[in-house]
Amino acid sequence: MADILENRTYDEIKLGQTAELQRILTRDDLALFSKVSGDLNPIHMDEAYARAQGAKGVVGHSLWATGLISSLLANVLPGPGTVYRNQDAEFHRQVQLGDTLTAKVKVVEKLPESLVQLACSVVNQAGETVMTGRAVVVAPTAKQRIEVADVAEVSVRHHDSFAALFDKVRALEPIPTAVVHPVDQVSLEGAMEAAAATFIAPILVGPEGRIRAVAEAHGIDLSGTEILDVEHSHAAAARAVELIRAGTAEILMKGSLHTDEVLGAVLNKATGIRTERRISHIFVMDVPTYPKLLLVSDAAVNIAPDLDAKRDICQNAIDLARTVGVERPKVAILSAVETIRPKIQSTLDAAALCKMADRGQITGGILDGPLAMDNAINLEAARIKKIDSEVAGVADVLIAPDLEAGNILAKQLIFLANAEAAGIVLGARVPIILTSRADSVRTRRASAATAVLHAHAVRQGLHDKPAH
Repeated sequence: MADILENRTYDEIKLGQTAELQRILTRDDLALFSKVSGDLNPIHMDEAYARAQGAKGVVGHSLWATGLISSLLANVLPGPGTVYRNQDAEFHRQVQLGDTLTAKVKVVEKLPESLVQLACSVVNQAGETVMTGRAVVVAPTAKQRIEVADVAEVSVRHHDSFAALFDKVRALEPIPTAVVHPVDQVSLEGAMEAAAATFIAPILVGPEGRIRAVAEAHGIDLSGTEILDVEHSHAAAARAVELIRAGTAEILMKGSLHTDEVLGAVLNKATGIRTERRISHIFVMDVPTYPKLLLVSDAAVNIAPDLDAKRDICQNAIDLARTVGVERPKVAILSAVETIRPKIQSTLDAAALCKMADRGQITGGILDGPLAMDNAINLEAARIKKIDSEVAGVADVLIAPDLEAGNILAKQLIFLANAEAAGIVLGARVPIILTSRADSVRTRRASAATAVLHAHAVRQGLHDKPAH
């Protein structure tokens, strides 16, 4: 059934009559209000900047509160047919992301010529006054009942975090990259696109005849590109790993072969490039409805990680978050609940991981858990659950309890929330780029850019290399 708006005419309005509404300030509200108003003050969108100004987090626009008053006047009291004449407002405190605001208007005077004066107020969920003021409107004289028009859904992308990655990489020297068995269009194009963007200096390892045939069939320029001719994919993986061991290449990029085949060569005890740290996959995700990059691990390598593996998964993700510009990453250890339950192993692991961070066994980030998905990424959900945490609601990294949960989470974000997902594997001597046939050109470039940034960070000693 359609919603109906019904007004109150000047004759129907009584002194003392009131109306109110309640709204939660969301990230979409902030983004849309910034876009429509042109108010691009970073205190409304940049959490780090807002905290540097003394706020608890990003701050809502003061006029968003008066917008709630305008909504009441237009829709409820007096309602359709109302004409604004005057509004004064005094603002008493900032509105925080996730605040629940209650707006109220009260008729205080009826004036000639259908004018009505109303007292206005907005309070937050703690009962603290956010705004007070007076409004003067021309009340309608004719009764109206109007069906509410449908408003088109608006998709908000608050940022373009991948563009920021590309900008960082452009200023850096290309990294020599061993590309394993690029014998199909997707893998060869992915490598050469990254080369054209000057992210990597590719060394193509595989059957040269097949590589050149693919390039000719699809118009891919291989001019000046080194090709190491080997007979098949298994040999290509082994030869690429040799290049890493020799220091000739500093990144490994998967081509047209199974991931297991690449990782088998990487983890070979005698000839591989394994370290004492467990390898893990990390998705670097640009989610339209989240205000910053979101890292998800592990969704592709570790099937049922134990506590030792989760420690390394956390450390790898923290290192990568720092690589992409997060000074002290906030890491949410996910479970189905936010309290420790002995029968739910992931909650026990989360608690142990947090204590390991306290004791210096995991470094460089702020860990909290167990946290359910909602209160890991939504401030209002965390507030409702009364979770007092530096991580809850503002996580940079989500650590899944196992591969199934991580994979489902990542794919939900991609296919339901229109997220873009780059990804690399860390924990070996060098970052490993795992491309997929489903990857877009943009996400392939983002994966390459992320690996290049990490390789440069390792060069500069910004991360401790895992012990060999």
